Amino acid sequence: QVQLVESGGGLVQPGGSLRLSCAASGFIFSIYGMGWYRQAPGKQRELVATITSVGSTNYTDSVKGRFTISRDNAKNTVSLQMNSLKPEDTAVYYCNAALRYKSYWGQGTQVTVSS
Repeated sequence: QVQLVESGGGLVQPGGSLRLSCAASGFIFSIYGMGWYRQAPGKQRELVATITSVGSTNYTDSVKGRFTISRDNAKNTVSLQMNSLKPEDTAVYYCNAALRYKSYWGQGTQVTVSS
């Protein structure tokens, strides 16, 4: 069955870095668009970054220049490098796979930015 397993979350001080990874299985990873979303307490889930099957990327304005999304089709993984983290980046981060009407979600990984 389809599985998306996130890892790499944790507690980091403002200005620090984290790298999130998502390991995918159970579907043809290379043809899916992949993305990272986040949900902060009391807020709706929002898009952070996406990467198409051919590597085109898109970022929400608040993370441009700080976050980088990448994918490795040989390893069926998608990563999110997060630099210059801010307290407002604190959220549960979710991995998403999407292709036309199909959409799959991971369980999420907590990122907390605090001193």
